Amino acid sequence: MVLRSGRLRLHVGASKLHRWLALIIGVQLLLWFSSGLLMSILPIERVRGEHLVARENTATIDPAQEFASPASVLGAALGPVRELRYTTLFGQPVAELTMANGTVRMHDARTGLPMQRIDAPFALRVARAAYRGPGVPVASVMFARTASTEFRGKLPVWRVEFEDAETTRVFVSPENGRIVGVRTGTWRLYDFFWGLHIMDWKNHENFNTPWMMAFAAGGLALAVAGVVLLYMRWPRRRQRKVQGVHDVAA
Repeated sequence: MVLRSGRLRLHVGASKLHRWLALIIGVQLLLWFSSGLLMSILPIERVRGEHLVARENTATIDPAQEFASPASVLGAALGPVRELRYTTLFGQPVAELTMANGTVRMHDARTGLPMQRIDAPFALRVARAAYRGPGVPVASVMFARTASTEFRGKLPVWRVEFEDAETTRVFVSPENGRIVGVRTGTWRLYDFFWGLHIMDWKNHENFNTPWMMAFAAGGLALAVAGVVLLYMRWPRRRQRKVQGVHDVAA
């Protein structure tokens, strides 16, 4: 009787726990499964907007061209430099200086003199040159100074918005003219479900929220209770004990 009573209490307890946990976290479980399925279906290249915007500048430096020496470039720098690299910007050779404080400054590679920061017309030019979508949609430029769910990188930044089917937004660094972000309708759909998946409904970036940890623990407890119920309810053949059969046969 004690064994039977213990098994019964375990059965009833696991059943109640499984039922209540299913009611409490069932909706979030559906969101986890549906969002995970959607994010696995969407091609990551499309999420990044690679079908609409080519981020990388593939222009190469002409080795026969004369450049200012690194010493002269560093001498014109306004502060300690952590890194110096030569590259191109719309065919113009430039020296890109990463300062000790992390900021980036551009110098003319031929003269070594500092260049002006990237302005709105130049940012628009960069975005238009990288755009690979159909047609030539109207574009607008704004200087974003505050973080948003679409861009949480280094600020401020130029935001170029194209009036196309996906409302494509290209973020251009005012320091070096590089594209630092591309946001499309596909990216926004992916980001929305990502926020639901990690349960960070505001910023869509914190994976260690208390809600996430609590519901993950609840999901684990739900699974354990389900395994216990499966074990308890699994059909078994009852072995009938026949006593004295051999004696009678004898």
